[in-house]
Amino acid sequence: MSQSLHRLTPRPPLGWNSYDSFGCFINERRALENLRVFIERLRPHGYAYFVIDAGWYRSYDLAGREFPGADEPYTVRMDEYGRPIPAPGFFPNGMASLADACHAAGVKFGLHMMRGIPRAAVEANAPICGTALYARDIANPADTCAWCGDNYGIDMGRPGAQAYYDSIIAMLAGWGVDFIKYDDIIPSPPEVDAVVNAIEKVERDIVLSLSPGNGHHPDGWPSYFRANMIRTSGDIWDDREDFRWVFERWQTFMPLLAQLPHGCWLDMDMIPFGELQVWNPAADEPVGHMLMNGRGARRMSGLNDPQKRTFMTMRALAASPLFMGGNLPGTDDYSFQLLTDPELLACNQHGVTGHLVTYTEWTSTWQTPHRARPDSGWFGIFNRDGAHPRDIVADAGVLDIPPHSRLFDIWNRRDLGDLTAPLCVTVPPDDVLFVRYHPA
Repeated sequence: MSQSLHRLTPRPPLGWNSYDSFGCFINERRALENLRVFIERLRPHGYAYFVIDAGWYRSYDLAGREFPGADEPYTVRMDEYGRPIPAPGFFPNGMASLADACHAAGVKFGLHMMRGIPRAAVEANAPICGTALYARDIANPADTCAWCGDNYGIDMGRPGAQAYYDSIIAMLAGWGVDFIKYDDIIPSPPEVDAVVNAIEKVERDIVLSLSPGNGHHPDGWPSYFRANMIRTSGDIWDDREDFRWVFERWQTFMPLLAQLPHGCWLDMDMIPFGELQVWNPAADEPVGHMLMNGRGARRMSGLNDPQKRTFMTMRALAASPLFMGGNLPGTDDYSFQLLTDPELLACNQHGVTGHLVTYTEWTSTWQTPHRARPDSGWFGIFNRDGAHPRDIVADAGVLDIPPHSRLFDIWNRRDLGDLTAPLCVTVPPDDVLFVRYHPA
């Protein structure tokens, strides 16, 4: 198993991704608007990756509009070798121009890719760059994505299959891409290996994120572990019901922690704070129409402040990568405050994935030890009840921390004193007590 990509991410990556705010319809103007705010408000706190999500290669008849509708027809724009290239209606100056703007500001640039080869390339039987083979020689038309019809899967046992992935990665590296979110690839470990092998052949450092978080192959973990980020769930949105899914998946993946290479991070998905679904103003748009483009219509995040604290505390304790998804120019100050909180970032960037220590009908306690000091670390007591506050009584044994530890309440910025007697607190609905502990 190669460890070479892991050197790029000694800590969970921090960044922004366009999907929660623009679905498949981000354009150059909106990207640059977000980049300006990213540079001002997130980069100083360690956020490094600016990522354009799906659809950047789709050409629509926009007829003067900024965004198409969810179900409008489009074509996949390709070069002569069947590789997707930017649609001029969205990115008239191409991706290298946007990458240059990022790099000039000390920001790393990322792109979303779909597994496989465009169907249009197979229909045209495009040649595979650097070979005497063609798209039909490697495509598997029986292997398709349930929620995106753009591509066929690739049969990695066929000659030319690796060469096609090599040509894709070489093209992206030439544009200045530093990060790739590869989607629909979790169900196909051989294609994960193909992407990693291709990345290792280029001179540019590229971080690899695997999506979505469903359909993990039982025998695929050696392949997944070669990447830098592994999604643990499907898409997470501004809905408290999604919290249960995140907690369940976090617990499900706990047995893997001993095998997880350092520099490979379990990814709890993006942060749906601020202004979401900017592309879709129609409040009555059926949710089912937005399976590929996001959930719901244009809105501010539906999470209240306690739910946002819970959302961020989960990701801090789990050492999940933090990728903001909302439209940054329309994001509220409290969301930025949480995203850049120094105590939260210290826990997250410490890079130790926490574990469940106590579970009751309405509460759960997760603990993240310090990597070098076993008498220090962080814990969170979560109230999963959305309607009622819960009284918590917990001693050192319940919290799985040393007796007489000194406790600091992170969100309320208060010293809780030494744990010489059981901790007694009331946690509001959907809220969390997030604590840093260390020797008294």
